[in-house]
Amino acid sequence: MSLLSPRGGRKASILCFAGLLFLLVLYQLGIICGSSKDGPTSVMIAKEKYVMGASDHKVYTYDRTMPLIFIGGVPRSGTTLMRAMLDAHPDVRCGQETRVIPRILQMRSHWLKSERESIRLEEAGISKEVMNSAIAAFCLEVIARHGEPAPRLCNKDPLTLKMGSYVLELFPNAKFLFMVRDGRATVHSIISRKVTITGFDLTSYRQCLTKWNHAISVMHGQCKEVGADKCLMVPYEQLVLHPKDWMKRILAFLDVPWNESVLHHEEFINKPGGVPLSKVERSSDQVIKPVNLEALTKWVGHIPDDVVRDMPDIAPMLSVLGYDPYANPPVYGAPDSLVSDNTRRVLAEGQIWAAKVKKLALQEKPLQPPSASTKDSSDLPNA
Repeated sequence: MSLLSPRGGRKASILCFAGLLFLLVLYQLGIICGSSKDGPTSVMIAKEKYVMGASDHKVYTYDRTMPLIFIGGVPRSGTTLMRAMLDAHPDVRCGQETRVIPRILQMRSHWLKSERESIRLEEAGISKEVMNSAIAAFCLEVIARHGEPAPRLCNKDPLTLKMGSYVLELFPNAKFLFMVRDGRATVHSIISRKVTITGFDLTSYRQCLTKWNHAISVMHGQCKEVGADKCLMVPYEQLVLHPKDWMKRILAFLDVPWNESVLHHEEFINKPGGVPLSKVERSSDQVIKPVNLEALTKWVGHIPDDVVRDMPDIAPMLSVLGYDPYANPPVYGAPDSLVSDNTRRVLAEGQIWAAKVKKLALQEKPLQPPSASTKDSSDLPNA
């Protein structure tokens, strides 16, 4: 079952939103006009799009061919840490989750699955090319304009990787960073921090691990499908244990020059050109700290014995990804000295970090999940 499963009763709102989307995009960008059964009779060329830096007044152009960076993975797998480390780089801007981009991509998937909607779109002259141009234009506007300008733009909406091959149809020069984490740690974090994800029963480790296994399997398949030159799998534990080695590898994969700032993202929190935080994203209160070992094995001892016993059958993707389903606690490796020093400092200065969370007015208590009568089947996690 998809993390974004369809539900009846939302057709009217979807169609309304779809109409507004295409009217807006076609009006502003001028994608195509005048069509016949043999194809378009005339083509409208979109104006060059750009944003201007507030301080340096530098012009940054953007289009579908630019080398966008997408950070994907199951929520609570280190996607926020990854984007914070990249945001610390002077040439990169990711910013907070938009939440709207996965919804748009999923909406398109729903349209194509409906024969009736597909026929209506075709009869209206909305071909695959028009659809892709409109969706790409919408997504690109969101990515380019929801934060400060930068030479390299990045998006951290984790669930986009579920549709990775389609994203590359829209943005052929894009690349994915696929964040992978021990599923036991991911599920414990989802449950303990009460992260609302459609289809996940936060009262059941067994059920959540089953859902994790399906979601990570889909993303793993997408990463393999687009190829190693387009998708790099990044194990969260190894990024935390060896941040310099892994960030050098990641930046080389992205063709971004090395900069030491990526190892000290906590120094750039909410600073111009640095790491902007959202008050409602669950991980914001964690990424204000330097890279440390605090979260690696928090899950140990919290998973019910019967679930631990059945782990290889419940979550076979653990073994596929290189995690030992029998190891409790697991051995992820020895940390670099920088990480060890950071960890000692974080543990010794607990009150200082708590005060910083309060000062930044970050979300300390989980948001209340929506009631059964109001919950939207496309609710996305704040992770």
